[in-house]
Amino acid sequence: MSSRTNSLSYASLTAMAWPFILANASVPLLGIVDTAVIGNTGSIVELGAIALGSLIFSFVYWSFGFLRMGTTGFIAQAYGSSDDTEVRAILGRSSIVALIIGVLLLATQWPISALSFSLLSGDEAVESVAKTYFFTRIWGAPATLLVFVIMGVWIGLGESTELLKLQLFLNGLNMLLDILAAGVLGLGAFGIALGTVFSEIITGLLGFYRLKRFLSAKHDVGPAWQAFWPVERVLEMTQMWRLLTANADIMIRTLLLVFAISYFTNEAAKFGVISLAATHIVLQIMAFTTFFLDGFAYVAESQVGRSYGARNAEAFKLAVHRTTLLAAVAALVLAATIMFLGETVVGVLTDLDDVIMTSSDLLPICAVYVIASFPAFQLDGVFIGTSRTKEMRNTSLVSVLVFLLAVGGLAETYALAGLWWAMVVFVIARAITLWLCMPRLCDHFVQDGEVPV
Repeated sequence: MSSRTNSLSYASLTAMAWPFILANASVPLLGIVDTAVIGNTGSIVELGAIALGSLIFSFVYWSFGFLRMGTTGFIAQAYGSSDDTEVRAILGRSSIVALIIGVLLLATQWPISALSFSLLSGDEAVESVAKTYFFTRIWGAPATLLVFVIMGVWIGLGESTELLKLQLFLNGLNMLLDILAAGVLGLGAFGIALGTVFSEIITGLLGFYRLKRFLSAKHDVGPAWQAFWPVERVLEMTQMWRLLTANADIMIRTLLLVFAISYFTNEAAKFGVISLAATHIVLQIMAFTTFFLDGFAYVAESQVGRSYGARNAEAFKLAVHRTTLLAAVAALVLAATIMFLGETVVGVLTDLDDVIMTSSDLLPICAVYVIASFPAFQLDGVFIGTSRTKEMRNTSLVSVLVFLLAVGGLAETYALAGLWWAMVVFVIARAITLWLCMPRLCDHFVQDGEVPV
């Protein structure tokens, strides 16, 4: 058995997934700490302002998530084909794109603010503090987007422990600075934003330096910057255009998914405040499961991308099948946990009887959603790892259309439960449409005489 096949054993894949899962799980802790700090030292106005400001940044940064996903696929393929120079060139290209977008966000911060606050509902006092938060935190945008790129490189290389270290450092430093600025110095929402900016900048610089050292040692190019950067390869317009095209596809795909979730939440609100509250609570439980499923999807991105770049059909098949099987087991365990412990979790999140009852009614559907969603997560990982972004864009559009039709039919007949079943239809549609594209993806291996799946 080859060393490459050994690295795709179930034990190796599971060991790689756990740091990814822990890195994902560390992210919500920051929001909890920020809420606790302001909740105990600030005012309700500042608490509301942070909620509004964070919502804006969540949408903006989620829109540019392609910087992580696009980088991962190209890095994994270059690593798989043993093209060390291209690995560093991809880092350079993605970093340039990230910094340009970051500077553009700084230059357009006033129009972004005006548009964002015109779409949000907040009273004058809350909006005033939220604007202070926004205009402070926006200065961390270039560093934040650079961190996205660094994360993408670590995932593409399969270095899950390094990603965990990066995420823990970022979130840990952010929590420490937020507590210092808002809790100790009493700077309120402004302090929270300031702490976030400094943590993003420090993490971006330190993360980039650490990644450069890692690649310099691995590629034996020495510590000099001139030796590290293959300038001609970085600026090669064909490859730069390929990166930009892939990023545009992923951005469209992401916005389509954001639209689906937003539409789902808005439709839940039409059934009344209890239905909306119950939906929000069950969504938090569902979001927790994504930490685990995303972990196995990240492993698929890395390992599938590497085998794709190496044109190794056997490794490709093992990476797809084994990561999917591990994700399936995780999904079944998570679904069973929701069924057995879901009501207990709901009781911790709220003490409102009507909300508890409605949430409990939704838990079985949530469990089915988790089981139905893992194929879509894994196939996302496969297509990200192979940089087949056009298919991701097109299948997302088809899936959203199927979802809208399902909402129209199921929600009208079965009310809130029907709306949730429409979400199940949505993830199944995503999986089916992506699976139908697999034969074209596998054509990559046909000329070598092997068909992986």
